Amino acid sequence: MRVLHVISEMGSGGAETLVAGMAGRGEEYGWVSAVASAGGFRADALAAAGTQVFPVPLARRSKAGVLKAAWATRRAVARFRPDVVLAHNVGASLVARLAVLPRRRPVLTVFHGVAEDDYPAAARVLRHVSDGVVAVSPATADRLAEAGADRPRVIRNAVFARPPVFGRAEVRASLGVPERTPVALCLARLEPQKRHDVLLDAWAAVECDAVLWLAGDGSLRADLERRAEALGRRVEFLGTRADVPDLLAAADVTVLTSDWEGLPLAVLESMAAGRPVVATDVGGVAEVLADGGGLLVPPADPAATAEALNTLLSDRARRDRAGTDGRRAVEREYDAHTLMKSYDELLRGAR
Repeated sequence: MRVLHVISEMGSGGAETLVAGMAGRGEEYGWVSAVASAGGFRADALAAAGTQVFPVPLARRSKAGVLKAAWATRRAVARFRPDVVLAHNVGASLVARLAVLPRRRPVLTVFHGVAEDDYPAAARVLRHVSDGVVAVSPATADRLAEAGADRPRVIRNAVFARPPVFGRAEVRASLGVPERTPVALCLARLEPQKRHDVLLDAWAAVECDAVLWLAGDGSLRADLERRAEALGRRVEFLGTRADVPDLLAAADVTVLTSDWEGLPLAVLESMAAGRPVVATDVGGVAEVLADGGGLLVPPADPAATAEALNTLLSDRARRDRAGTDGRRAVEREYDAHTLMKSYDELLRGAR
């Protein structure tokens, strides 16, 4: 089965992580995979491993941009000849549908979530361009159905585990952080959705002498760096990182203060690594943390976020318990083999 993934970029986001994992494991399930995107380090890694990667310019939410992206994707379809196209999110689904016209190849959508106000528009677009929609969490599926779409099938995100290359001491030494200093890690693009402003306000109220690592890049970096100046070396901007397993091995907790999510892979990866999570109660996060693994906080609430961080950073025994609970939950509920079998059944049935 020939599967073409269409996605805007292949950087550090959760959707990109899922595509990289699925394309990397697809051969085990009889897939020949390819990726059409604007590129990024994950696309480079897939290409180096032998996966076909086709360049597609970013659509950037303009008619001209969408048409250019669709034309480039059309060339990818002609060269790769997929049996099915798997488009990740709404914009990629529109591009993919235009690319396969007039010949009908099935276009299926993996819906990772949108901001609350965008659900009605997303439902309208997907009704017209997608032959089937997969939501990454029950909460996201419910919300899309409420907005007017047929209720999607749910295939929950999973962790494609990668062991760390370097250990805790080596990673901390490379970043100039002593062994005993508590470290919180945020794995998120520096974009409005992720609300790093809330996180920085919360970090100012963290009581212990801890360090916050921000792993990711984006349009808000300069503004956030200015906002963090008063916190000095307590905050480190690490940029886009390809060594997430190493960073997780070196951190004590992770934190995500997003306004909205589907089912964030940053949370699942943290739990798989045995790192307790402080995360906002949005999308499928509450479901993931239902059996332990961390603490939920309300969105846009620096005080509650600071309190949760203080609780975990100051209590080693509680961190260890939460880390163990999180790892067990991922092993039990968010297994990559289960995800791949579910997608394999879906895609073969759509051909």
